[in-house]
Order: sequence, then C-alpha cells, then structure tokens
Amino acid sequence: MDFVAEPSLLLILGGVALFAGFIDTLAGGGGLITIPTLMLAQMPPLQAIATNKLQGTFGSLTSTLTLLHKRQMTLAEIRVPCIAAFVGAALGAVVVQLIDVSALEVLVPFVLGFIALYFLLAPGAGSLERKPRIGTRLHRTVVVPLIGFYDGFFGPGTGSFFSLSEVALRGRDLIRATANAKAMNFASNAAALVMFVFGGKIVWLVGAVMAVGQLLGAYLGSLAVVGGGARLIRPIIVLVCFAMIGRYLYQNGYL
Repeated sequence: MDFVAEPSLLLILGGVALFAGFIDTLAGGGGLITIPTLMLAQMPPLQAIATNKLQGTFGSLTSTLTLLHKRQMTLAEIRVPCIAAFVGAALGAVVVQLIDVSALEVLVPFVLGFIALYFLLAPGAGSLERKPRIGTRLHRTVVVPLIGFYDGFFGPGTGSFFSLSEVALRGRDLIRATANAKAMNFASNAAALVMFVFGGKIVWLVGAVMAVGQLLGAYLGSLAVVGGGARLIRPIIVLVCFAMIGRYLYQNGYL
C-alpha cells in the first residue's frame, strides 16, 4: 500500500527536515530526527529510510556546495575521499540486503559514546591543525571507505564518524573536518540513494517536500559552521551523539 501524506503533514515534515538539515550540517545525526518522524507518520520503515536518503542527499549537497563556496574545503582535497566514500556506501547498501544487522545495532551506541566522550574530554581536539596520526593514503583507502560502507549498510552518526576521523586521525581543525565530512557524507548518501531508487522504495512527494526543508536548513547550518566555528560545532556533536544513544536505548526497551 502506498503511503499518502495530507498537506498539513507535508508541511510538518518540511519543517522537521529544515531543523534536521541545520543540525546535520553541524554535527551529523540528522537522520535521528527525520527517520523517527517519518515512522511516527506511519510510513513503513524501509520507505522511511529510503525517503530519508533522498532528502538527506539534497541537504548534504547544499552544505557541501556552500562550504566549498566559502573556501572551507577544496575540490582537490575532497575528490578522492568522496569517491572512496561512494564506493564504500554502494557496497554497504548491497550487503545490508543480504545479512542480519542486529550485531551492528548493538555496537553503534558504544562507538557513538566514544565520539561524544572524545570531544567532551579532549577540549583541544580540532581547535588547531595537528600532526596526522595516519597517512593520507591509509585514510582514503581504508578509513573513508569503511565509514562509507557503514552509511550504506546502516547509517546513524555517519557525519560524526567522518568528522572524528578527520580530527583524530588526520589532525584537521574542526571546521575543516566538518566541511570535509559533509562532502564525504554527500557521496555516501548519493550511493545509497541510487540503490533505493532502483529498489523503488522512495516516497517521492514526501521526499521532495523534505528536500526543500533540507536545502534551507543545510544552507543555514553551513553559515553557522563558518561563523560559529568549533565553539558551536563541538557541543552539538556531543549532544547529537548522546541523543542517538538515548534513542537506541529507548527503542530497545532499556529506558
């Protein structure tokens, strides 16, 4: 049965997408807001995930182009990582249809907790460029594709994972790390979206309305990244990670 949304519901979903686009640009985790909202609207889970990828892709594209225009990243720097993220996500989207993901659901809260604690307890992380812990090739050929694979396979917190890898492993400052993370997240979103388009799981009208909200939210979030810097980004990353952990615990009956 096809999902049909009333005009009032479409307006609400557009507003939710705007807020999610703003948060996702700063810290990742926008899907924490949009996917539960779509499910509360009685959209079937698989359609909700697929439709979320449609609107999320527009949001990550907008923030990427805006940050590129603001010179927070360069095409030369992000081209190869984006290709790596795209390939990883495409593989993840194929594999997720073949195996049980329950084990990964258990692991995710612990990884998100590590990210939150890292930025909470290491206040200097991302404030300045630092010496990289791993080389460019290793990061691009192993770390980025693995995170992309995770995005295609499961998804929550992908933007935070990309940001953490840039700060902790490549020594980036938090503004540059966030900008690069949005570009890689756009690539991984686009790869997963292609798979869902072929699968025919997207609710196009809802996705289109939410994409408009995402466009505006992502643009405003991109301006906040440039204007607020690490002072704004760091606490939001921590809050979003803990919020995702709380949602997981509540969803699985632990709270």
